[in-house]
Amino acid sequence: MRIKPFFCVFLFLSVGFQSKAQVVWENPKAEVYPFLQRQAQKGNILLNDVIQPISRKQIAEHLQELSLLKSELNPTERKELEFFLQEYAEFTPDLSTDSITFLKKDPAGRLRFLSVKKGDFLLKGDPIIQSFHLRADQKKVSGWANGLSFWGHAGKNFSFQASFRDITETGTNIDSLRQFTPQTGIVRTIVEKGNTVNYTDLTGYITYNWNNGSISVGKDQQIYGYGQGGNLILSDKAPSYPFIRLDYQPLNWLKFHYSHAWLHSNTIDSARTYQTGNTVYGGFHQVYINKFLASHSFIFYPAKGLSISLGESMIYSDNLKVGYLIPIMFFKALDHYSSRYNIVTGENGQFFLQASSRNHIKNTHLYAALFIDEIRTEAMFNREKSRNQLGFQVGASVTDLLIPYFTAGLEYTRINPFVYQNLNPVQNYTSQDYVLGDWIGQNADRVTAFVKYNPLPRLTTRLQWDYIRKGPNHSAEDQYFAQPQPKFLIGPVEKQKQWLLEVRYELMHKLHLSGAYFKQDGIIRPALQTAAVPQEFRFGISYGL
Repeated sequence: MRIKPFFCVFLFLSVGFQSKAQVVWENPKAEVYPFLQRQAQKGNILLNDVIQPISRKQIAEHLQELSLLKSELNPTERKELEFFLQEYAEFTPDLSTDSITFLKKDPAGRLRFLSVKKGDFLLKGDPIIQSFHLRADQKKVSGWANGLSFWGHAGKNFSFQASFRDITETGTNIDSLRQFTPQTGIVRTIVEKGNTVNYTDLTGYITYNWNNGSISVGKDQQIYGYGQGGNLILSDKAPSYPFIRLDYQPLNWLKFHYSHAWLHSNTIDSARTYQTGNTVYGGFHQVYINKFLASHSFIFYPAKGLSISLGESMIYSDNLKVGYLIPIMFFKALDHYSSRYNIVTGENGQFFLQASSRNHIKNTHLYAALFIDEIRTEAMFNREKSRNQLGFQVGASVTDLLIPYFTAGLEYTRINPFVYQNLNPVQNYTSQDYVLGDWIGQNADRVTAFVKYNPLPRLTTRLQWDYIRKGPNHSAEDQYFAQPQPKFLIGPVEKQKQWLLEVRYELMHKLHLSGAYFKQDGIIRPALQTAAVPQEFRFGISYGL
């Protein structure tokens, strides 16, 4: 009975729609994303990518659009287009014949470990192999990963996919906490040696789709926005988590997105912990407090290249609540109903906005994001009574600047005190104790400047500079009782400058070579942060990611 409202909504959206194409979500780190984003920035395609990952079908459609504009692309772009058309060829009618290949090229000429096509059934699979090395004055780390990635279609409406990596790092000064860094957080397994860390990366989906929508049950991250230095609303900082995802586009100018996630509180529920009847490991079975995230948004496309997103999210805990499984429910009003306007029984709600403009100024992408944790509109300009607990981000980039395939951009992010924080720590905007939004956290700002250039097809170079300022994370007592509220960056302020020069080359499909030089001046030390390394060199090779 508890899931009946959600089931009814699912039936309402599903019945009466004809299949268009199966939906397989593509890894946001795939090289095709910056290629398509740059083409959208030039006005060649209309790319709806405010929420990532996007589907392989959407990618294939845009590649087909670009194939009709070959004469307008430069030589490097044309070669990259041909390369990506091979990768996303499953929707090309001429290449949809039944076949089975093993360690051979598929019908599109793309070498795959496994490719199976029979009627409406499709299966593609590749191993994952990765090796990486970090070198610095007092830091030497080597890593190895292996796993498997596969995806496919089952009939006209269902699709499936999964990716698994087992990762081991060995060496000195391994950063196993991943506290103040844009790197994705990890959940460590138990290891015997202090110089070894092992963890896993697991994602997967089962998806049902119809002609203008899809619903997925999966485990992954969702990225919301266009930030180069970090994403204010949703990012890939926290490890992947299980969720339900619904996407529905009833009109060309309107899209609706909903997700409900099962987060990890990393907090033991002592009331539900029980004795096991023996003395092994203390004789108790411990249970974590349940934690959830419900989020929905409307995305408007009033003109070509222009998108405006308005959304709401709610972090809640303890028990699964049916109301948050209803995609069109107004979450804040539901919280008022269930908590009876009692702050100590309520949840942690947020509102957010994301806007994007592509090619309204030639070859230029302008974007902005606003994340509101709490605000008193009637007192927002009153220094004594205001509670402007919000963050914002503005950015711009220009491509084909002076020479083809050269992109330069600038971005500013500011996050006021107490953003992502709640009086109930279980309801902080986190999972596995990693923030779901921007990795710099509250009471901080960042300036990011970057340039990107592809001198050869599939050879990507990037130079990025970040300047970060961070004040202390204030207490919950200050958050709810201090008047006036603590000013932005008040208290001891730490500063950090970072330079990153990165080179990546996709030698063949899914085979990547990478190298990077990283330099840092200044150290920001949140809780548990280990000593920073002033500079380091990174090298890696991977297949299947």
